[in-house]
Amino acid sequence: MNTIFRKSMLSVAGLAFAGGVFAGPIAAHAATPAVDAKPVAVAVQSAAPKPQGDQSRITLNDEQSANVKAIIAATKNAGLPERAAVISIATSLQESKLENLGHLGDKNDHDSLGLFQQRPSSGWGTPEQITDPAYSTTAFLKGLKQVDGWQDMPLTDAAQTVQVSAYPDAYAQWEQQATDLVGQHWNS
Repeated sequence: MNTIFRKSMLSVAGLAFAGGVFAGPIAAHAATPAVDAKPVAVAVQSAAPKPQGDQSRITLNDEQSANVKAIIAATKNAGLPERAAVISIATSLQESKLENLGHLGDKNDHDSLGLFQQRPSSGWGTPEQITDPAYSTTAFLKGLKQVDGWQDMPLTDAAQTVQVSAYPDAYAQWEQQATDLVGQHWNS
């Protein structure tokens, strides 16, 4: 069952329960006869945005899968919802293909390191911190939380606001795979 639908149904059930708790004692003493009520179907619209544009997908090795799990764990530890994990994983797919990259010599983009290609010279942390998946994810999430409305904006806009990439639209191509990975690992 999809998480948004499940949460919506729990919200409806919670409202029904709360209504019963507050109206119950009053209704129990009322002289009105019972009403033959029929169940009502509730239409729930998914709030998750649809991926933008053409989507890319890669096959993950064990290291990349472990990094997905580390990103999800850090997101949960930060108390953020699945959408934050989707944005984080899509960002890491674009920046490093979910590989915890060290210094790449001549192929390095300045001093970018780790899953999110964060730069020590830009204040993201030390090289040791940036190459720690939990730390780098927490640093990314800290930046994400500072973006007003990140929960409702297109993934690529949220990621770009944090990352300030030369290729701002590139994050969108990973949204479906990131969504699938979060769906697969969020409750495991």
